[in-house]
Amino acid sequence: MKAQLLQSPATITTEPLILTELPRLSAPPKHLLVRISVCGVCHTDLHVVEGELPNPKLPLILGHEIVGTVDEVGQGVTGFAVGARVGIPWLHRTDESCEHCLRGQENLCESAQFTGYTVDGGYAEYTLVHQDFAVPIPERFSDVEAAPLLCAGIVGYRSLRLADLQLGERLGLFGFGGSAHLCIQIARYWDCEVYVFTRNVEHQRHALKLGAGWVGQAQDSPPKQLDRAIIFAPAGWIVPFALEHLRKAGTLCINAIHMSPVPEMVYHLLWGERTIRTVANATRRDAEEFLPLAAEIGIRADTVTFGLDDANRALRMLKNGEIKGAAVLQVR
Repeated sequence: MKAQLLQSPATITTEPLILTELPRLSAPPKHLLVRISVCGVCHTDLHVVEGELPNPKLPLILGHEIVGTVDEVGQGVTGFAVGARVGIPWLHRTDESCEHCLRGQENLCESAQFTGYTVDGGYAEYTLVHQDFAVPIPERFSDVEAAPLLCAGIVGYRSLRLADLQLGERLGLFGFGGSAHLCIQIARYWDCEVYVFTRNVEHQRHALKLGAGWVGQAQDSPPKQLDRAIIFAPAGWIVPFALEHLRKAGTLCINAIHMSPVPEMVYHLLWGERTIRTVANATRRDAEEFLPLAAEIGIRADTVTFGLDDANRALRMLKNGEIKGAAVLQVR
């Protein structure tokens, strides 16, 4: 099978992914062999490539927004048949027995495995997944439309929940890429006014098209204070500005697996019972709640497609802020 292989982390400008021919896989017990149709390209992939996340599996096949069809089922599989369409998200497997898993916080499992990071992912023609961690895809979405929902969408939905966003509240989104352009559609469905903070003019236009009530940069003062805010950009310097725009007892949620240092800041930005929360991965329950909601809303993921052989260019454009919406690799 063909796969884009990362032998060692390096800056994306060096094109570190090498298109390689690998042996075809077979499905072990309770696992599905999935023939990949598409795989989304996520900022987390970029962090892995450039060595900003520790201890990846090496060599590694990236990618965790995978859509494909079941090509083979292992012994003991009961939930899926050959030909079924499935999605494979970031959370690949947990031990299902630790204190976090038993509390329903499997996203925090210390033994968790992650697709395209600690196990091979979807920048390839085939991949494997345990049947308990495969996700059915709503029929209304094409493969390309569904791919960004499997991370940008699921984790974005978790961010909205952890931000405690209520119907009709005012939400601030800092950064406007793959996840934020899906979150705004949920927030508008919930009758929330949304302010978007991004320095990219094209992204500002995109936000207005999707219903933002105001756009500006993080340093700009919005028309009114925010009830809730989510930071998507991996830039710690934004945190004090986001808190400054947040009302008392408001919540700031940070949706970033990697972030530059948060600067020292004066206490009054936190005072007034403001809350800061971070998002760490997502659970299967998040997927089970979000995907039917996305189908109900009719969420539309704006996508730019690339061939599998063009994965380095897709990641480079992502790093440079040249993707409007989400990038997706078309494998077949």
